[in-house]
Amino acid sequence: MRRILIIDDEDDIREVAALSLEATAGWEILTASSGAEGIDIASAEQPDAILMDVMMPGVDGPTTFARMQQTPAISHIPVLLLTAKVQGVDQRRFAGLGLAGILFKPFDPLTLADQISTALGWAN
Repeated sequence: MRRILIIDDEDDIREVAALSLEATAGWEILTASSGAEGIDIASAEQPDAILMDVMMPGVDGPTTFARMQQTPAISHIPVLLLTAKVQGVDQRRFAGLGLAGILFKPFDPLTLADQISTALGWAN
């Protein structure tokens, strides 16, 4: 069974994403409300992938991702950014970070698991 860590400061987004991934794919879901909490959980739990919001108070998604890349215990875990920013300049900036993929808000709860699987090359 796949284990996904969702890092998002918005309770509603974490809940909808978690419920949709559990219901449509049967994945085990871990959640964190901040980048720092996400790094701690990822280090302890070793999820198969991380779905992380771009815009979070304090430390944003790209900065958290950079910190994850400097943490040997979790640097191998693929990270997908979840963003409402669809500007070309933002997409190019994110593309240069070495992320596994970028997904866009609002997302369709019924297809979120397929989008993650496609981005990570997982067979459905």
